[in-house]
Amino acid sequence: MAKVAQEMVKKSGVDLDKLLDLLIKNASAELTTFYYYTILRANLIGLEGEGLKEIAETARIEDRNHFEALVPRIYELGGKLPDDMKVFHDISACPPASLPQDPTDVMAILQVLVEAERCAVRGYTHLCDMTFGKDHRTYDLVLAILNEEIEHESWFSEFLGEGPSGHFLRRGETSPFVGKFLK
Repeated sequence: MAKVAQEMVKKSGVDLDKLLDLLIKNASAELTTFYYYTILRANLIGLEGEGLKEIAETARIEDRNHFEALVPRIYELGGKLPDDMKVFHDISACPPASLPQDPTDVMAILQVLVEAERCAVRGYTHLCDMTFGKDHRTYDLVLAILNEEIEHESWFSEFLGEGPSGHFLRRGETSPFVGKFLK
């Protein structure tokens, strides 16, 4: 535990218990999304599905990276992950990104993907608002994750025909914003 980090977060006016609760719930969302995206990606087949597979894979790997980046901050602030994986799954900040009833319906899979990203964008925006100007380290981390989640949402929303986003798929690089927290 980083005692001074905890002290400074409290001193800045951030409710440390609430912050830890949200960080743990978002870490759960990232790990469970990584799991569910594995299943969704495996079902992206055929002409429609193959075009989404690489994008879903990038989002999947980056969500795992988000989990890995969140865990050290949780422990620095005196928190810990639940001992039971089922409990951890069930406290997720976002609902499960479950495979739709018809696993061959690529548009339904795409809707699951975009809604998962939208939930993440809302959650990390809230964490940024909570820590801005108060807890610089957590803010830097959650802002980096937010940037990647916004790109994920943009990629999927383009496939839904919601308009161009201006974002492009990464080539050979994952987690350009979060990478510095993984070293």
